[in-house]
Amino acid sequence: MYWETLPNWFWVLYYLFLLTTLVTAVFIVIRKKIRSLSMVAIVFTVTIPITGLINSIGRAEGINEYEHLISQLQQGEIWSMHIILGNLFLLLWWVLFLLKIKSKNQVIV
Repeated sequence: MYWETLPNWFWVLYYLFLLTTLVTAVFIVIRKKIRSLSMVAIVFTVTIPITGLINSIGRAEGINEYEHLISQLQQGEIWSMHIILGNLFLLLWWVLFLLKIKSKNQVIV
């Protein structure tokens, strides 16, 4: 049995995003900047792939991970909300992080 999956380039970019986020968040926690948000980012970075993997195992044949996530979100599954909200948080965290770096660079110049 073969299941559909998203293209390899998507997975490379997605896990690169998660790895970059994890390394950056750990670095920020060590340097004691934006500490609470970075700790939440670390938790989401670790739990999102695990939750997604565990809950995608039982998906129907012919449905990829994204289609399964959206169908489960429409059914109100908690794990799908965790993944969607976690990814949105990580994107917001990056925006806040980059804005902080930009404002810090403007003060130095």
